[in-house]
Formats: sequence, C-alpha cells, structure tokens
Amino acid sequence: MTRYEPHDALESSQPPDSGPTDARSPDEVASPHTESAKTGTMTLEDVQDVYARNAPWIDRLGWLDHLLTGRYRRRQFDSAEGRVLDVACGSGSNFRYLPEAADIVGIDISEPLIEQARAELEALDRDGTVERMDAQALEFDDDSFDTVISSFSTCTFPDQEAALREMGRVCQPDGQILLLEHGRSDNPLLARVQEWRADAHYEQSGCRLTQEPLEVVDRAGLPVAEVETAQFGRITGIVCEPPDGDHRGVDR
Repeated sequence: MTRYEPHDALESSQPPDSGPTDARSPDEVASPHTESAKTGTMTLEDVQDVYARNAPWIDRLGWLDHLLTGRYRRRQFDSAEGRVLDVACGSGSNFRYLPEAADIVGIDISEPLIEQARAELEALDRDGTVERMDAQALEFDDDSFDTVISSFSTCTFPDQEAALREMGRVCQPDGQILLLEHGRSDNPLLARVQEWRADAHYEQSGCRLTQEPLEVVDRAGLPVAEVETAQFGRITGIVCEPPDGDHRGVDR
C-alpha cells in the first residue's frame, strides 16, 4: 500500500462535499430522526431531506472544500478519461479536477445540488450534463462509461453495496472506478473522537463518519487495484476495476 504524506492531520475529517456539512446552528440541525451510524437506517428520502437542508451551506463553503480536498481530488481523478460518470456529484466539486478531454456526466439525488452542479459546469465553461438519479439504481446500460468516479459519497448511500455494484455495472470492462472516501482514522486518538461523534454526525448529515471504505468496496465485490491514504487514514483513494462478466448485475 502506498500512502499520501500525512501532514494534513488537522484538516476536517469530513470535508464539505457532495454530502451535507455540519456548519449549522443547533436549531438547524434538529432532526425528527434518531439514527445510528452503525446501522445506517436513514432512507433515501431522509438523505434527500438532509441534502436540501444543507445545500445552501455546501454552496457557500465551496471555497473551503477546494482548499481542503482539492489536491486529493486532483490526484485521484486526473487519470479519468473518455466518458466519465460522477456518481453523487453534489455541487460539482470534482468537475474542475477532471481532464479537459473528459466527457462529464454527473448524477445526484438532490435537486438543489444538481442546480449547483450545472452552474459549476457553466462557470468552468465545461461541456457536460447533470441528471437527477438514484446511485443505487442507475438508469444507464451496462458498460456505458470509460471511467466512473465518486467522492465522499459511499458514507451517505442507504445501500452502499448496491451503489458500488451499479458503478461497476455501468463501467466498461477495461475502464476504471475511482473513489475518494473518508473513514475511521488509523490514529487511535482521532478514531476515538470519531466514534464519539459518529451517531450525532449521522443524524445531522446522513454520513457514516467511521466507515471502513475498503470493507464497503470488498462487500460490493469490486476488485481493488490501488489504495492510497492521507490524514492518518481518514482519507482513502481507491482505484477499482469493474467486476468480471459473472458479477456485473442485470442490464436496466
């Protein structure tokens, strides 16, 4: 395993991204749900509600997102090529880090974030499309994309394995799936802080703060070709290969 240089350990354990942020007042974070990060019991509708609540903050904190995560996004996604699907693209945070030649297709479940992603494409003067779609049931044929990417997203999917299997299904057999995820730190002290915050963080933002990204990928059956970590294990870059023909799911 190769590792990023862990010199950014004081940066946020979940950077602002396509998922929700915590930059809200106590009144704003009040939720009718009492959820557990370990059981992951939020529904898709619950996650949509969280995104709708947090979309204004995601937009306002975009500059901070790029400051904290830009170098990791660039390193992970600069090899994307051909027709590229950005799953759970959120506000379009990854778009500026994709090669100029990439043909961008973004999908997300949140209408407010979709509008922000379309505005990002326009601001960058990039060609591309953004559609509303459930990552767990992608409305694309098998083998539709040369590269599939996603960042800081598996922590929020109600069915993580289903979403990852869908990424594998729509990726060309000779393509690649590029993931940038966050999870439990390999530093015991930081991990304890994450555990302490896990349930409240999940209730507020729909994010599993202490997930193990490689375990999720393994359960989904995606072959792992390369792994890099940063921030004492809190950020993980994973390069996956599409599964073989016997494990690619059913065409839709």
